[in-house]
Amino acid sequence: MDNQYHFVTHWRVRASIDEVMNILADSTDLPRWWPAVYLDVVRIKAGDANGVGEEVSLYTKGWLPYTLRWDFRVAEVERGRRILIKAQGDFIGQGEWTFAQDGDWVDITYDWRIEAEKPLLRQLTWLLRPIFSANHHWAMARGLESLELELARRRATSDEARAHIPAPPPPTTRLPFVLAAVAVILLGWLILRRD
Repeated sequence: MDNQYHFVTHWRVRASIDEVMNILADSTDLPRWWPAVYLDVVRIKAGDANGVGEEVSLYTKGWLPYTLRWDFRVAEVERGRRILIKAQGDFIGQGEWTFAQDGDWVDITYDWRIEAEKPLLRQLTWLLRPIFSANHHWAMARGLESLELELARRRATSDEARAHIPAPPPPTTRLPFVLAAVAVILLGWLILRRD
């Protein structure tokens, strides 16, 4: 059974690499600024001055009606260039953030190579890979939107200006009815086709 996933996400934001790395490196702050995905984050072990060795426990979700529990350890940090994490739990693998300054903009790439270990994901990958992939892309799109809002919040020069910045997208509370109907029809069709 092929339960491996490889996603490469590209973001581009008007910021400095330091601004972006400072936001991403503060893992316990993820539920505040990226709440659509990060429901809870607990630091298990602090890292060194660059964050290397930090261990974190996460409770996450996308727009699909399931949650994931996983941990990561910060394996490498090259200040101004990259952050590498090693994941275990419902995911096993690694994620690598890389950063390149382009004038006033930062090009950000996230390379996520994992094996899905959660039984639901592992057992249904053969059937629902496109839906699981869409869930990841949705989560990363919320991340970009949330990062841009967080940058704006941090740059606001007054509480009044900060109050006018919208809140980040919240977590989804249910699967849209249309998507659920399509999934049920597709699953039924595949089951009938196998018989």
